[in-house]
Amino acid sequence: MDKRRLMVTGALALVAALSIGGCGTAPTSGAAGPPVPSPQLRVGDRWVYSAVDGYRQKTVWTETHEVVAIDASGITVRVAIDGAGTNFTRTEIWSAPGVVRSGAIHDAETDRFDPAFIRYQYPMTDGASWSQSLRNLNKPPNPFGEIRLRATVGGYESVSTPAGTFNAIKLRYLIQLDDATLWRNATQCDYVVWYAPEVGAMVREQKRSHYLPKDFEAGPEVPGQNTVYELTAFTRGR
Repeated sequence: MDKRRLMVTGALALVAALSIGGCGTAPTSGAAGPPVPSPQLRVGDRWVYSAVDGYRQKTVWTETHEVVAIDASGITVRVAIDGAGTNFTRTEIWSAPGVVRSGAIHDAETDRFDPAFIRYQYPMTDGASWSQSLRNLNKPPNPFGEIRLRATVGGYESVSTPAGTFNAIKLRYLIQLDDATLWRNATQCDYVVWYAPEVGAMVREQKRSHYLPKDFEAGPEVPGQNTVYELTAFTRGR
């Protein structure tokens, strides 16, 4: 099978996995364990992550997530990114823990989702899955399409991070973004997250992404993210 056909076959396989009501994602490993309940968040809850991205040349930064308000309108989380010549702050709005009305699904951008992006569906149990088709309200409906995703919950694994060792449940997300153009297909993302109930958030995440040119003869898939996040500190609010 030639290279062009291999690329087309791979792209079609990922699209099929993303299809709502389709065959689903590949199994996510891990040991069986108790369901993960929705966390009881407090103002002042704070998670600090180290992050590194890239292949030959690495970009390193620190990312701090802090709950700054909880009221009838939802949960407000401030995300501060510092490093690699970058220093900025953005805000996420959650309808409830794990349900993101405004925030990031791919990079450091802040998007508004319709319907809200389900980052975590509580109670999380091994073998559970969910699918969504979302619109980014920050983009016009034409020519941009929908964001499509499918999440699968696996079992528990022991994960060592700079903040300690956690018994974390493993999730996998396959995501097709809404960034196709006349010359390239949409970005395909394959993310793996380890979520620790004791801190009410992820403690490790691996992000991989790529896209294919529409003219397959122009070259192979173009790599995007090659990112790892690890929890370095967690502080509980009062």
